[in-house]
Amino acid sequence: MKRFERLGRILRMDPYADAAEIYRLTAAYEFPWDISRALELALYRTYAVPAIGRLLAETAELTDRTQKRYDDTALLLDAVVEHGFDSEQGRTAVRRINRMHRSYDIADDDMRYVLCTFVVVPKRWIDAYGWRRLSRHEIVAAAEYYRALGQRMGIKDIPGTYEEFEACLDAYEEAHFGWDEGARRVSDATLAMTASWYPRPLAPVLRSATLALLDEPLLDAFRYTPPGPAVRAVVRAALRARGRAVRLLPPRRAPHHARQNREIKGYPNGYRLAELGTCPVPGIRGCPVRHTGGPDGG
Repeated sequence: MKRFERLGRILRMDPYADAAEIYRLTAAYEFPWDISRALELALYRTYAVPAIGRLLAETAELTDRTQKRYDDTALLLDAVVEHGFDSEQGRTAVRRINRMHRSYDIADDDMRYVLCTFVVVPKRWIDAYGWRRLSRHEIVAAAEYYRALGQRMGIKDIPGTYEEFEACLDAYEEAHFGWDEGARRVSDATLAMTASWYPRPLAPVLRSATLALLDEPLLDAFRYTPPGPAVRAVVRAALRARGRAVRLLPPRRAPHHARQNREIKGYPNGYRLAELGTCPVPGIRGCPVRHTGGPDGG
């Protein structure tokens, strides 16, 4: 297989009818490392919306059990990518996601914004650091894929195109990014978790490198001191260099899914999708507010 052969296959597919398959090829074959990093950044951005960051702090899921929450989120989302919406695994994953979300008082606008991050942030990341830019087919397919996921999650007024997802994200961040003490705790815990994946002496370097990838509105929302221009330049140049190196490698012949990521630490002996995620008990554990609406999924 040649380097651009899979892209040629994607371009022969229908980005609407074949959206799930195109997204699987993009995420599991063409850009698995980039998609993982971009989705981490997508979820991290949501903490800067005080209503979201504050709720996550109150549940303690991302302060006391940061690695488990990271693992469960990645595994549930990627099970749908790997197996499809209509598979037993896909239905189970969506059902678990919905059961967790309906236990909290989450505004429709916040849910829609989170969905937008899944569409927009990976596209922007890959355009900046990937071994090639996304094709229009892949952009359309990603928007369609997350529209389908959003519909199964009961999210209302989902944008119809990538451009609408992007406009929704930018407008929401401009209107809602802001300081919250709890959100900052969630952010600090997440940065500490990512640093823990590597040898301890590297932690300060990794924290600075991560902050160098954040834009000014995000840094301002968490009140982080911006890294210097030299640090930003080095970190971003290193990522672009990685992309150029990957371009020279043979294409991936086997899929790579989130369950194979070295960052997934919590399940050395395996896991069951139906047992992933939180099991909140209203007023007792992990659920400050009971929310009675919402679909069960599957």
